[in-house]
Order: sequence, then structure tokens, then C-alpha cells
Amino acid sequence: MKELKVPELAESITEGTISEWLVNPGERVEKGDPVLELETDKVNVEVNAEYSGVLKEILKDAGDDVEVGDIIATVDENGEVGEESDDSAAAEDTKAEAAAVAEAEAPAEEKKAEAAEPAASNKNTLASPAARKRARELGISLDDITARDPFGRIRPEDVEEASKPKEKSAKQAKADKPKQSEKTEFVKPVERVKMTRRRQTIAKRLVEAQQTSAMLTTFNEVDMTAVMKLRSERKDKFLEKHDVKLGFMSFFTKAVVGALKEFPYINAEIQDNEIVLKKFYDVGIAVSTDDGLVVPVVRDADRLDFAGIESEISRLGKKARDKDLSLDELNGGSFTITNGGIFGSLVSTPILNTPQVGILGMHTIQKRPIAMPDDTIQIRPMMYLALSYDHRIVDGKDAVQFLVRIKQLLEDPYDLLLEG
Repeated sequence: MKELKVPELAESITEGTISEWLVNPGERVEKGDPVLELETDKVNVEVNAEYSGVLKEILKDAGDDVEVGDIIATVDENGEVGEESDDSAAAEDTKAEAAAVAEAEAPAEEKKAEAAEPAASNKNTLASPAARKRARELGISLDDITARDPFGRIRPEDVEEASKPKEKSAKQAKADKPKQSEKTEFVKPVERVKMTRRRQTIAKRLVEAQQTSAMLTTFNEVDMTAVMKLRSERKDKFLEKHDVKLGFMSFFTKAVVGALKEFPYINAEIQDNEIVLKKFYDVGIAVSTDDGLVVPVVRDADRLDFAGIESEISRLGKKARDKDLSLDELNGGSFTITNGGIFGSLVSTPILNTPQVGILGMHTIQKRPIAMPDDTIQIRPMMYLALSYDHRIVDGKDAVQFLVRIKQLLEDPYDLLLEG
């Protein structure tokens, strides 16, 4: 009998949630065949069988949280297809064997803590693996721990706090408890939906971005007349030649790259007490999916022409909607563009995609009366632009001038075509 374990996925991924089993107990699998889909913080990945044989027993169900190295199923290399996979004796033997292995490998102090308080491993409580381990060591039930995380996830520091002698009154303790972790009972009908791992990660990162950066937003507006005219003139030949549509995103990506070259501190990040100025232009393009916002990266955007950018955005957008993005396609961007205008947003303040220090927000194009240089009033297609930036390393002057430069490049897009 062989064990199927959660494999090493990537350096930054140590845990996930089983989204779906692709095979059932009693079915044959070949080495390398996908057997389940695992939802991680960033992408969904398929876990492949390490052995050929019959899937004997599933030890972790869909919806269970698992860590790298966890035993999730067993494969019988000599099994026959269609054998009773739920045979009670075999199932008990397998579970007993797994329990014996876990017992033998567990540290003595951890065994002692588990014996003192088995409730500390309550699987229905949202907690990090380190917090669960520490709770077992201290003999504390997770149900008795108050999470300080805005989204109710228990962390090691919460466990340590819970282990200290209680000095506050019950009234004061209730007042200090974060309201987000309380469950309000409603008289009228409600539906409770468990947050997916990816939604939890998005929520966590958005909160972290606001708590760990000095984020400000500056605004401007751009007259889209020239871009729309140029696009209208070239779109048919562009499609015929490159087999991809000429959209607005290639203009904005080119304008962003041009502005970043002039204002390098917006293409940087902070690491400890150092500013890392990036000499590459990997531009993240935010894509909305059913599971939330993801930001695949257009690599070396400065080296791509308009057709290359449009093709790459189209490819990445399709993969995002099909949940087929790889980790490499999501990591390492240096700046991000997000387009709320496709949903009708007139103006917004985008949140930084940390550790990046700048993000450009595009918005809907709206015709408005504009006073022209000759004092006439003309109806022009206008778009509000928003630049959110980290004021720790980006000065307000540079942020404003960066956005003005993008405006200038878009209002005279022929320079972009020549440079691109």
C-alpha cells in the first residue's frame, strides 16, 4: 500500500484546500495522472499520482485544509479495479497504520499536549498550522481563543495571549473582542457562505496593504480623443495583420512603461531599510474572475510592441478565467494596472498590490464638455485616472508628474506607436 501525499508546490506555498477529487476510491490511476485539484492562496493546482494502482481510500475530503507532506489517500499497487474501497476492516487498518506513523513521528511534548486537550485541533476553526501546533502544546482549545485577525484566523500570537492569566473583567474582554470575529444571530433569513482560501488571501493582502504602506492617491483626467481616433483608424488592419484586437490596454501599458522609465522610484519596492529599484518592466494587469481579482503579469512589457502586449493580455485573461494560471504568471510584477471602467466605475482609489509601490486605476470613458485652449467648449471622451502610491518612497511631486506624463503620452499616442 502506497501513500499519496501533498507534494512540494512552490517555495511560497505550504498549505491548501482540497477543491475536488478527480477520481473515486476503487478506480485505477496511473503514475502522473491528476487525482485532485488543490486550491492554494494564488492558483488552483492539480496533484498527480506518484504511483500506479487502485485508489484505495481517501483520507482527506473536499473542503479539508492540508499541508505539504500530509497523507491524503492510499494507492494499492496490486489492487483490482472495483474492489470495495470502503471495506471497514481495510479502512480501519489503514487509519490505524496512518495514526501509528503519526504517533511515532510526533514529538513527545506534542503527544503530551494532544492528550491533555484534543479539542485544540478543532478542524472547524480557522487557524494557521503554527497556531494549531502551539495550541496543542499549551493544551488550549482553539474554541476558547479570540482571533485578532480581522477575518477571524487564529495565529500563534493569539494562542500565546490566550495562555496568559486573565486579568480583565468579562465585560472588558467582550468590549475588546473584534467585532469581525463575532457571529451575529439574525431573526430574518440569512445564508452563510464559507470564504474560499483565495478570497481569504485577497482579503488579508488588501488589509495588509493599507496597514503596512503610507498609501495615498492622486487623480487626473485624460482626453481619449486621439487614442480613440487612432484605434478606429488602425483596428481593422491591426486585427488582420496580428490576429488580435487593438484595445486600450496596450496604449496604457506603453504609457506606463514610458512614465516608469522617467520616474524609477515608482518601479521599486522596499526591503528592510533598502529601496530596490527594478530595472525591468513586468506590468501586472488585474483580471476579475468568479473567485476574485487576480493579477497576471505581462513580462518585459518594454520589449513588446502593441500586438505583443495585446496578445499576452488576451492569453493571460483567458487563463485567469479558466483558472489555469501558473504561479510564475502571477509572481514578480513591478507595477499594476487595474481597469474598473469595464464595470462602469467613474472614479476610485485602487489599493496597492504590495510590495509594489504604485498602481494605476483606469475608469469608464464619459463624454463631458471641456474648455479648449481657444476658449471654445467641446464635447470630449474623458477618463479619470487614479494613481495610488506608497508615500514612504514616492514623493507627492513625483507621483503627480508621473500621472501627468501618462496623460501626455495618451493624448499624443503617435509617440507611443513610434517608440513601440
